[in-house]
Amino acid sequence: MKELTPRRAALRAAFPATVPVMTGFLCLGLAYGVLMRSKGYGPLWSTLMSAVAFGGSMQFVAITLLTAAFDPIQAFLLSVMVNARHMFYGLALLDKYRGLGRVRAVLIYTLCDETFSLVSSLEPPPGTDQRRYYLYISLLDYAYWVMGTAAGGLLGGFITVNTRGMDFALTALFVVLFLEQWKKRENRPAGAAGIICAAVSLAVCGAENMVIPAMALVLAVLLGGRRRLCT
Repeated sequence: MKELTPRRAALRAAFPATVPVMTGFLCLGLAYGVLMRSKGYGPLWSTLMSAVAFGGSMQFVAITLLTAAFDPIQAFLLSVMVNARHMFYGLALLDKYRGLGRVRAVLIYTLCDETFSLVSSLEPPPGTDQRRYYLYISLLDYAYWVMGTAAGGLLGGFITVNTRGMDFALTALFVVLFLEQWKKRENRPAGAAGIICAAVSLAVCGAENMVIPAMALVLAVLLGGRRRLCT
């Protein structure tokens, strides 16, 4: 039997780990592409958005920003708040990504929630090159999202069903993720703090302006109470 090259061995080891991400990203990417098409943005725009921005949740938020009166300050602050979690992802992966050379730039660019969950919890199989293993996980997840978006953009022109409410797919995803985290007892104090912060922001700022204040309040509470919440 012919021995696999290091590159193919790493790819063969990385692919099975990304299959759950593939199923989720293809479905969500399809929904995103269809939504962009329904707002007047063709497959080229949605695919470029996914390939260049690769923001996931922020891309769904950006649909509203693109179709409403443009407020650059609000868009900037919202982008920072929504994606602030990536700073913590990067800090957590400093040790794993140390010494990986030029591929670090690609690993940083393609880092997302799902890739972080895989890379932070998986170790390369014995004999598998670490750098290639993490690189292929990141590139595969990135490719799934871009392909799903492209398919949604193309199919959106042929879908005649009412797409109203489809943007709730992202909300549903976050609800599922929240419930999965809530199952772990140690995560419940932080989850409860997030719910309270969101409720306070909704009551004070209203539904239209609650997101940024809520996320700022959550960040302040988690940083201020990290010792109690983590025990």
